[in-house]
This record gives sequence, C-alpha cells and structure tokens, in this order.
Amino acid sequence: MYKAPVADIAFTLNHVAGLSDALQTGKLGDLGSDLVDAILEEAGRFASNEMAPLGVTGDRQGARVSDGVVTTPDGWADLYRSWREGGWNGLTGPEEFGGQSLPNMLNVAALEMWNSASMAFALAPTLTMGAIESLHKHGSDELKATYLEKLVSGEWTGTMNLTEPHAGSDLGVLKTRAERRDDGSYRIFGQKIYITWGEHDAADNIIHLVLARLPNAPAGTRGISLFLVPKFLVKEDGSLGARNDVFCHSIEHKLGIHGSPTCTMIYGDGKFGDEKGAIGWLIGEENKGLACMFTMMNNARLAVGIQGVAIAEAATQKAIDYARERTQGKAPGWSGSGMSPIIEHPDVARMLLTMKALTQGSRAICYACAHALDMARHGEGEEARVWAERAALLTPIAKSYSTDVGVDVASLGVQVHGGMGFIEETGAARYLRDARIAPIYEGTNGIQAIDLVTRKLPLSAGAQVEGFISELKEVVRRVEAANDTQFGLTADRLHAAIDDLEAATGWLLKAQSEGRHSEALAGATPYQRLFGLVLTGVYLAKGALAASDDSKSDQRIVLCRFAAENLLPETSALKRQVVEGAASLEAARAVLA
Repeated sequence: MYKAPVADIAFTLNHVAGLSDALQTGKLGDLGSDLVDAILEEAGRFASNEMAPLGVTGDRQGARVSDGVVTTPDGWADLYRSWREGGWNGLTGPEEFGGQSLPNMLNVAALEMWNSASMAFALAPTLTMGAIESLHKHGSDELKATYLEKLVSGEWTGTMNLTEPHAGSDLGVLKTRAERRDDGSYRIFGQKIYITWGEHDAADNIIHLVLARLPNAPAGTRGISLFLVPKFLVKEDGSLGARNDVFCHSIEHKLGIHGSPTCTMIYGDGKFGDEKGAIGWLIGEENKGLACMFTMMNNARLAVGIQGVAIAEAATQKAIDYARERTQGKAPGWSGSGMSPIIEHPDVARMLLTMKALTQGSRAICYACAHALDMARHGEGEEARVWAERAALLTPIAKSYSTDVGVDVASLGVQVHGGMGFIEETGAARYLRDARIAPIYEGTNGIQAIDLVTRKLPLSAGAQVEGFISELKEVVRRVEAANDTQFGLTADRLHAAIDDLEAATGWLLKAQSEGRHSEALAGATPYQRLFGLVLTGVYLAKGALAASDDSKSDQRIVLCRFAAENLLPETSALKRQVVEGAASLEAARAVLA
C-alpha cells in the first residue's frame, strides 16, 4: 500500500525547488518551516491511511449513474467530507473567502500525495481549485460573494466545461449557446462531454464553468464567453433553491480513473424547471471567456503534471516492494541459499532505478514551476515579471514531461511485476491505466510542445530560456567543484546534455524567426522531452549537492550519477530529431496517404 514519501517531498521542496530560501528571505510572509512540516506530515498521514485504501475500492467499483444520479464508490462521499473538513481544499484559497492563501508549492506537494493515493478521487478538488482561481480573478463581486466561500471550503465543487462531441482541442468550433435574459443572467443550451466530476453525491452543489457562444458573437475563439452555471440555484440568503436545467446524461466507461465520474452534461433540455435553458451568469466580459478559462486551465496543467509524478511515485513504491519479495533465479554474485530476490538482478535494478530517477526528476520540475508561480505572486515589478515568465516556460514541461514519466514509470512497474503485473490483483496495472489519461487531457502533450516552442521559448526575445540554461550550467560547475568521485561522469554527461539543449533551443528560435514554422513544430515534442531530461539530470544533481546533511546523501549522489550516465545520453538523439527530423517527416507523409 502507498505510503506518502513526506521526507523526500520536503527535501525537494526545500533544497531543489527553493522553498527553504524563500522562507528564510521572508518572500512568503510569516510562513515558517514548522507549519510547512506540520502540513506535509498531516497530508501524508491522510493520504496514506485514509485515501489510499479507498483508492483501491474506487478503482474496482467505479462511479455509477442511474437516471442522471451519479453515485461515487463506497466510502468516497464520507472520505470527501473528512478531507474537506480538514481544510485541505482551501490551502491556496483567498483569505477573504475563508482560504489559507498558502504557497502553491505546498498545495502541489499535497496534491501529489492525494493523487498517489487515488488520482480518481483527487480530480474533484483539482477542478474545484481551478474554478476558485478563475472566479476570484475574473468574477463579479456579486458572483464571488455568492459562490467563493462555499467553493473555497469545498462544500461545493467546481467543474470545467469545454469539450463537445465535435470540438476537442479546437474550441473555436464549439456550439453551446447562451441567450441573454432581461435580469442580467443567461440561458445556456448545449452538450458538453468528458466533464470530470460533473455530477456526484459528495457535495451539496456543483458549480459548472461553461464555455458558450452568444448570438452574433465573432467566429472562432474570439466569440467565446464563460458562464457560471450551478446545479442548484442559490437563494439570496445563500441557501439552495430550485434545481437548474442541467443534468448528467451518462458517464464514460474509461480505461482508468474508474472512481471519477466523467460525465456527458446536457444544458437546457427542459428536464428541470418551467422554462428550458440552464440559468447562468457571465464571468468576465462577453466574448472574452477563453482568457478567463485559461486561468483555470493553467492551474490545471501543473496539477495534471503532478498527477504524473504521483502515479510514478506510487508505481515505484509498489514495484520496489514486489522486487524485494519475489524470488527468481540466481543473480550474479548471489551468495544466499535458494533463489535470489529479483531486485538483485541487474536488469530489474536498472528498471527500478530508472523509475526512481524519473519520478524524482519530474517531481522537482513541478515543484520548481510552483515555486516560480509563488515568486511571481509575491514579487514586484521586474522580479515578478521574470518569475512569471519562468513559470510560463516550465508549465508545459511540467505538464507533458511529468505525465509521460507517469506512463513510462507505471509501464516499467508492470514489467517488474512480470506476469503478475498484467493481472489486476496486484494493483500494478491500475497505475498504468490511470496514468494514460494525463498526457491527453488539459491540452495534449503535443499541444504543450507547440506552446513551449512557439510561445514560451521566444519570451523576452529568448532571454528567459537563455538565462535559465545559464542557471543549469552553474549547477554543473558546482558538481565539478565538489570533486567527489561518487559523481562519476555526472559533470561530463550534464555538460553534454545541456549543450544539446542549448543547440536545439537556438535552432528552434532561429527556425521560427526565419519563418520555418513547420520545421520547428516537427521538432517540438522531442525538444520537450530533451528539456525534461536535462532538468531531471540537473535537479537530481542539485539535490545531491544539497544532501550533505541528509540521511540519504550517498543515495542521492549515486541516483544522480545513474541518471546522468544512463538516461541523459538520450539527449543527443533527441537533439538530432529536433534539428534534422523535419525533412524526413515531410518526405514520409506519403506513407500515410
């Protein structure tokens, strides 16, 4: 059973992502390390002892629907209430509405533990937190007064309604429509699919954030507006009123995350109320809804990246436990009686070390992204701008690389289990099934790669990424200066990998400046992995350098060396894909005709 790695999470937060420095310099107000430690310990206890056992139940039972009523797996509604009463939903919520306004770094660390215990369960608060941020930033005072306190407390949950049967990533063609009413509200008509936790029995009300198009709105994404549509209308005194004209038509039968109800939602069908049309209220301005929704989506992209980390951590724990117990054959040098544990076999050890290195590297990337968000939020002027750019640069990498890692590590976990991994009883397959959605939703990883290459690399005319690469080089210089033989060839391999990243970055920036956009896009996905691998190597090295007083000091150094000497050689091939792959891709299109 999963046990939250609180010590490793705290170490990465403090010594790799930058939390310790931020606390010491007062960047995060009066927040102290004692409170941080207490929050992490309690989050770990709750995730390990209360969430994880019900995560197994949720996977086996799944969510169920009957006549529009969705029932979550046994125990989940009570689990959600216990989680909410613990104050977890409001960690980063605005203080004026009952939140704790704590740093993103702490929330992301807690989200990792929730998702390791049960990714399907953790999806509910993940969407609610995004709805809070979008409403707080763009909503009217009246909407905030009516809805935010209950959302921040977790008494009500939130959703994000974008996708339609004909409109996936291309939101410009969505057909859900909105009609103005005389009282300033709107009537919403349409169908939305893949709505996470769109209907359930764990909260008293569900607040849907819905993209729709007004009459005579401009075509494409310039004509999209965002509306708040509650399941139950709210009376003036804050109590719940009549049922709104929105309902769950069905839930999807999915590969994984079975406990999470993924709903098809129908708006304005006349099932509820005397008049057709779900009543909603505008968030932000008419025809500018996509910008409001992106506030929620950017929050969700980092949260989805953390899902990849979380699944990787849980899968790694399970695989290591199994490999210590399972005996098979005799490993080289095995001197014990009988068969040796499979963890003694070099190939199994290689798989397990790969899992650990990728997990810890992706964790550091996500935490560093959260740290950049916190520094932008608490900074001023130019400092805040630079940190905001850093967060923007890291977000697509955190989302895509970490979710790819989640799939890769979960797959390796099945392999370590052998045939026992391919059957459901061991639980290894669940992690692979759950992980597979994360590279798809909240913007596919291919879309993240396009965003990274076309929007994030050119920030400040390339100065942001160039400055970041310079910081990575400084870590390598510190490895060299340490002059510790335990690092082996780490410095050399890191130098080579960063050179690959720098060359690929320069090529992509030049290709775009010269109008060779198709060539740049052809290399976007391999570039994204290249960047993630480099960050994995550098962040593992940064942690190893900081680990002199840590009980796992030697372990951090040898894992860093393993990653540098076994994983980073891939960057050379990835650079060649970026720089040289476009021509062969274009030439091979005929094969697909």
